Amino acid sequence: MSMISGSHPGIKFYMMQILHTVLKKSYCFFIAFVLMGCSSASRVEEDVSLALQKPPKLSEAERTARWDKVPGTGVSFATGSIRFPQELPPDIKQNNTWQATAWKNEKVHTQIVVWSKNGSSDITVTAGDLEDDKGNTISSSNITAGFVQYVMTDEFRDGCGYRKSVDFDSSMVADIINTSLPSATIAKNTTQPVWLSIRVPADAKGGNYKATVAVNAGEKYELQVALTVIDRTLPAPKDWTFRLDYWQHPAAIARVHDLPLWSDAHFEKMREYYTMLANAGQKIITAGIVDEPWGHQTYDDYPSLIRWTKKRDGNWSFDYSLFDKYIAFVMSCGISERINCYSMVPWKIAFKYYDEALAKDTVFTGAIGTPEYNAFWHTMLVDFTGHLKKKGWFGITTIAMDERPMDAMLSVIELLKTVDPDWKISLAGDYHPEIEKDIYDYCVASRWVFPDNVLQDRKQSGKASTWYTCCTEKYPNMFTFSPPDESVWAGWYTAATGMDGFLRWAYNSWTATPLQDSRFTAWPAGDTYQVYPGPLTSIRFEKIIEGIQDFEKINLLRKLYKDNNETAKLGRLEEVLKSFVIERLAEVSAQQMVEQAKPLLNE
Repeated sequence: MSMISGSHPGIKFYMMQILHTVLKKSYCFFIAFVLMGCSSASRVEEDVSLALQKPPKLSEAERTARWDKVPGTGVSFATGSIRFPQELPPDIKQNNTWQATAWKNEKVHTQIVVWSKNGSSDITVTAGDLEDDKGNTISSSNITAGFVQYVMTDEFRDGCGYRKSVDFDSSMVADIINTSLPSATIAKNTTQPVWLSIRVPADAKGGNYKATVAVNAGEKYELQVALTVIDRTLPAPKDWTFRLDYWQHPAAIARVHDLPLWSDAHFEKMREYYTMLANAGQKIITAGIVDEPWGHQTYDDYPSLIRWTKKRDGNWSFDYSLFDKYIAFVMSCGISERINCYSMVPWKIAFKYYDEALAKDTVFTGAIGTPEYNAFWHTMLVDFTGHLKKKGWFGITTIAMDERPMDAMLSVIELLKTVDPDWKISLAGDYHPEIEKDIYDYCVASRWVFPDNVLQDRKQSGKASTWYTCCTEKYPNMFTFSPPDESVWAGWYTAATGMDGFLRWAYNSWTATPLQDSRFTAWPAGDTYQVYPGPLTSIRFEKIIEGIQDFEKINLLRKLYKDNNETAKLGRLEEVLKSFVIERLAEVSAQQMVEQAKPLLNE
């Protein structure tokens, strides 16, 4: 891309950061996504979507006064669309029945809220089997209850840029979902949400089911679930058409679990995280083929899966043993559609290799497009191409680019095609008609959409066309302070625009203490990860799954209505989808838009 204009709010920061890195060793706070086209689109200053869920700032006396109005302990169903403040009683109407509708093979969820004026220990939540009036049963093993835990968050402010936590409004926010705890204790004047999920089996019978949920919170409370199972079936996550691309970070898993990197124990632990990601419909393997492909923008290192060696005679050798082991491992977890290799075009041009003549690691820093750069990469690409073909992986592998100046991207594309014209390329960034046809997996920033004719051509050619959010977008987004339904909204927006899926740069690039503090040194809190060490899921992660399920429903219904010539139903669905435009989030919350649209999927 051309250089971002001087009006971009992060340019001043970026220039200062160049100086800062000279003066002090630090993380690279402003790279990759910030410069890959994350310049801010115009936004209405007053943000209704965020303001609707921002907890009020109250003094201790005001909080105490609110709790004084609470008669002991309360238990109620609530919505899964709100992050309930821990320090305040929930502002909800008492609701003892959760009425839900689901397709077969769908996961649905809500929250139970427990609040106590005096505190309560050993809170437990137990669900019975779901039964209908015909004797059909859905086992309680398909129902999970997870205590929602709190993590430190901050605020959007300017989005991208260096952050000192003392300069931002920080608070504790509900996001972690811990299904491994058998019970919980809540302190005096405290609210404890519980995330309740039902996964409807694919072989369930359609009908109206009921179940009792018993909550023990000092006293025993009984809540009722009324679940309508529609006689339609979602495919299994492995068969979802939605292209989810959350970038994985293997070294972060080794660090938080104190395991030797690439040890058997590390791979065993990674399996838990990658299986959870596969069950969300993840399609793409993130593979680092050079050290620090994003210039160390994360708390943890990001080491290469390939060891590069310059021999004493000047020839090169490439050790693919770890690459092969890792790719095969991730595939065995259920993620196998695409291997995106990062990257020939990192923001910091510094490619590490071992030099036998010097008997040490050294770094190649030749600029993209120079003869030195082309010679350095040509040798590797020829060897890598042959290796991938032997493994049977060449057809599903891309060289992935974070957007660089146009001349650099054109140069890399040309180089790849001289090695093998069948090389595939992925790119995340701005939309560029000049190179669109050369990009197999094209992911545009949220302020862009593909022209209709281009999108149709790409679909017919089997090319992937997706979108992403990063630190720039105030909404829709997946920060720890973002309204939960913005993640659901993303699925609807993907369907509305005709795109194939969604990318976010970090599945698990954790902060120093991710279970306590989601704030980072460069971006809004939660930007660097969507799940927690454990592995533990999150409200954000469960909501993106909900959005993907809605995307699958939408496209299945589109096909059904077209095949059956049900033009009225198709017209109503398409009309609602037209309302899913980003600018509208300045006036209407994602929760409102999603709640108004969902009934069309469950007729």
